[in-house]
Amino acid sequence: MTPHKDFFLPPRPSTPPPPQPPARPGPLQVFTPHAAGIDLGDAEPWVAVPPDRAPQPVRRFGTFPADLDVLADWLIDCGITPVAMASTGVSWMPLFARLETRGVQGLLIDPRQATRAPGRPTTDRLDGQWRQRLPPYGLLAGALRPEAQVGVLRNALRHRQRLLTSAAHHMQHRHKA
Repeated sequence: MTPHKDFFLPPRPSTPPPPQPPARPGPLQVFTPHAAGIDLGDAEPWVAVPPDRAPQPVRRFGTFPADLDVLADWLIDCGITPVAMASTGVSWMPLFARLETRGVQGLLIDPRQATRAPGRPTTDRLDGQWRQRLPPYGLLAGALRPEAQVGVLRNALRHRQRLLTSAAHHMQHRHKA
């Protein structure tokens, strides 16, 4: 019996070479060494600067306008350019405006962005230091902040909407009476 041509198997391909282990990247590159981190707590902001910038690199400040001015002056004296801060409410707005008018770039970050990283501390004092460590390596991205004119327009539209809602409620009360 002669073998049929369909019974012959094609030659096996040669085995591929084993994969090379990935090259180890070098140390993280520092993009902004002059960054600070702020934890905007309910009662007071905790601010952390790089340890070589001040004898006391972590400080607590008050929330009154005079205290925010002292905070901004301290950051400028330390040579800080970007500041990473996270807040879930509106407590960041006065500080952000003061820093912006003095030429310090504020990075408003999503609090969830910084809390997902493993090894994060849980106290307000250490949270500021944690936020100070991440921006130099480009690990935090600031939220989109619209231009000042867009902010004014948004406020006007929100105010108009509140007035319309309030007027509708008053009309409903009149109709009910």
